[in-house]
Amino acid sequence: MSTYVYGIVLDSHPADVAELRGVGETPGPVRTVDADGLKAVVGEAPPDLRAKRRDLKAHQDVLEALIEQGPVLPMRFGLVAEDEETVAGAVAARKDDYRATLSELDGRVEMNVKVAHQQDAVLGALLRQDKELAELNEQLRGRGGGTRDEQIRFGELVAGVLAERQRRDSEALSAMLGEHAVRESSGPPVDGCFFNSSFLVDRAGLDEFTAVVDRLRRKLGTVAEVRLRGPLPPYSFAAGNRD
Repeated sequence: MSTYVYGIVLDSHPADVAELRGVGETPGPVRTVDADGLKAVVGEAPPDLRAKRRDLKAHQDVLEALIEQGPVLPMRFGLVAEDEETVAGAVAARKDDYRATLSELDGRVEMNVKVAHQQDAVLGALLRQDKELAELNEQLRGRGGGTRDEQIRFGELVAGVLAERQRRDSEALSAMLGEHAVRESSGPPVDGCFFNSSFLVDRAGLDEFTAVVDRLRRKLGTVAEVRLRGPLPPYSFAAGNRD
């Protein structure tokens, strides 16, 4: 049977996996494979592996248990190798890179922040702040909505002003949160969010980082929704996930 890979740890990591169970309809045990001074945390790969909620959670649970014991280089869901020997060889071939990454991740976790503008509130703010936009809006309202061409022009103007607002807000958010993190990894907009970034944060600074996010929530009020997720295994900062 193929081997499913959860992550990589140093050989000094406790890797207490005796009670852990992995992915699959009938979750099997999790074990470690020695790899020239490192250990790969693996399990049996089920033949029908899919990104089901059950298995995604199982993958996450294994990594969260490991990260409580020490630094972990987490693999993305679904990484499967032919056998344990293949895993050991692949890890050993990049042991220096993996050791360097694990050193950076030691004592740190990932915190993900997403921010979505509340469209009605933002549009109201833009109309108050942008004179051209406000004047055109009043003109169209006075003419029952205006012609189709005028409506298109108004929509394009709104989109441009909103994009500029999102750019400025994104830069401000990165600067504010970045002061309390080691690194930032930006992701694409998702779920209507204009800001989606992960931050590598020292465990000792988690309370401070969370407090900053809380201040952002209060500051943005009804204009934007701020979502915080974490602590997470540092997927966004693990170079092995790009392989």
